[in-house]
Amino acid sequence: MTNTFDWHREAEKAWDERASYWSQNSQNMWDHGSRKTIIPFVQQYVQKGSKVADIGCGDGYGSYKLFKAGYEVVGVDISKEMIERANQRTGDEKLSFVQGDLVELPFAADTFDGVMAVNSLEWIEIPVQALHELKRVIKHDGHLCAGILGPTAKPRINSYPRLYGEPAVCNTMMPWEFQQLAEETGWELIDGHGIYKREVRNQHYQDLPTELKQSLTFMWVFMLRNKKQ
Repeated sequence: MTNTFDWHREAEKAWDERASYWSQNSQNMWDHGSRKTIIPFVQQYVQKGSKVADIGCGDGYGSYKLFKAGYEVVGVDISKEMIERANQRTGDEKLSFVQGDLVELPFAADTFDGVMAVNSLEWIEIPVQALHELKRVIKHDGHLCAGILGPTAKPRINSYPRLYGEPAVCNTMMPWEFQQLAEETGWELIDGHGIYKREVRNQHYQDLPTELKQSLTFMWVFMLRNKKQ
């Protein structure tokens, strides 16, 4: 039987369906929740005024925060519904949004000084394709801030149907797998930190090696440098 499952079309559909729920919660996630450390982390490595893409921008609140922090920002999402919501945040030429696929971005090579991709690489059928595409659009020595869901993240229920042999639009890539894949494709690891559920205290992980810290995370946030060949 021919496999007619279109991963990217199904991912678009999935996020279209989540658009309303996501918009109700995104501001709290970025301001007070699991994503509150990410914009300050970007600011440590990407110079203010730089051109940055927010890939997997959802309703655009994270992109808006980047813009308010002093960056020229383009938000990209596979979901038409998300982009329609994000466009309600526009009003300045330095903040814009476009629908696009992470493995085939609508930008010329060397367009961006940096990219923020939070919980988006997990929604790619073949993640290495996305890393090559990001390498293409980020300038030499530009930075990629990637947030990869850890094993304690509940959204991994989206990959559960694979156990029944059914298609699933969320891959099971773990943070340590992403790190190895990134290094094998020419990215330089610069920094990283974990985001943990509230039940995990500092004393539970502070003395552990990185891979064990990652095993307790809701999400691990990487900072990578694009070392083009």
